[in-house]
Amino acid sequence: MRALEMGGRVDENRRLVLDEALPVQGPSRVRVIVLFDDEAEVDEAEWLRAAARNPTFDFLREPEEDVYTAADGKPFRDKG
Repeated sequence: MRALEMGGRVDENRRLVLDEALPVQGPSRVRVIVLFDDEAEVDEAEWLRAAARNPTFDFLREPEEDVYTAADGKPFRDKG
C-alpha cells in the first residue's frame, strides 16, 4: 500500500475537496485519513452560547441559585 499527502478542504456539505487531482487512475477504492487542526474545535464563546441554550442548565436561572453579586470577591488581574 502506498501513501501520499496533499491538502484540501471540507466544504459546506462536509465533503472533502482536494487541492489537486489524485495521481491514481480510477475508478479505484482508497483509504482516507483526515487530519485537521485542533483550532477547528469549538471556541469558548461558541461553547458558552451552546451551554446557555442547553436546557440541562435551566436550573441555574432559578432564584435560589443566584447566590453571588458583583460586590462579592476581589478582581483578578492576570500579570502573565
